[in-house]
Amino acid sequence: MLQKRKSNAFGKDVYLIGKDSNGINYWLESPSWDCEWYWGFGYVETYTSNNNPSLSRDINSHQHWDGFLGKEKTKNDQYGYAHHINESKEFEETVLTESESWEISDLMSRFYTMKTMATILHGGTAHLTSNTKHKTKNDEFMKWINETELPKLMNRVIEILSPLS
Repeated sequence: MLQKRKSNAFGKDVYLIGKDSNGINYWLESPSWDCEWYWGFGYVETYTSNNNPSLSRDINSHQHWDGFLGKEKTKNDQYGYAHHINESKEFEETVLTESESWEISDLMSRFYTMKTMATILHGGTAHLTSNTKHKTKNDEFMKWINETELPKLMNRVIEILSPLS
């Protein structure tokens, strides 16, 4: 298991998640409040300075947390489902215990679901069409999701990934 590490890249805190079989480190970017109405979170990046993102000149890759989970060929070369990051074939090793990996998987699943719900509540639709007689808008519920629940979920993820002081 890798040691937990926190660094900085392009003005944002980043937290080591794990490394692949080529020795490339993957970092989770800290949450950001974007466009004044939604949370950006779950961005997993690799950097030109693999071991020290603060010295990087650029981002090598940008992916989303949920892209590492789901139906895939798993580490033991069988087809299955990666429920959490420790099961993902992408990582040779991670910073997470099995228990932490399961917990973050649950937190991130809730994050993505609630972020989608906040987006629907903000615009009233699922962005497939605006030509509908019924819109699902609820500013109060959207505000609760964005100001109360999502920050709690994101803070717990960061707490788990943070090195002990």
